[in-house]
Amino acid sequence: QVQLVESGGGLVQAGESLRLSCATSGRTFSDHAMGWFRQAPGKERDFVAAITWGGGITYYTDSVKGRFTISRDNAKNTVYLQMSSLKPEDTAVYYCAARARRYLSGSYSNNREYDYWGQGTQVTVSS
Repeated sequence: QVQLVESGGGLVQAGESLRLSCATSGRTFSDHAMGWFRQAPGKERDFVAAITWGGGITYYTDSVKGRFTISRDNAKNTVYLQMSSLKPEDTAVYYCAARARRYLSGSYSNNREYDYWGQGTQVTVSS
């Protein structure tokens, strides 16, 4: 089992930045590819970003490319999502997810590819 705890959410103005963190415990962190998803009210949970076990390969959904950066520190068992130039449409609950593999498959944006999930952290961007 892997336990995931997100933090760093909050209320910000459009154009500002936030850094989300996801601290993990349980199994060896470096055995897992990691992802971030988000869910806005009344909508499905959508893929945001993902990273392989060593951080060498990352993926982003088009709407956040150039604004968000996913990274990980395997020594700290933590994955991060640095969010810049935030927009009101980024408002959502953000979830951290762990895949029980080091690498991502071609379905990395599908939430069924991930085996463990955190409880989420709210990000609200006001205009």
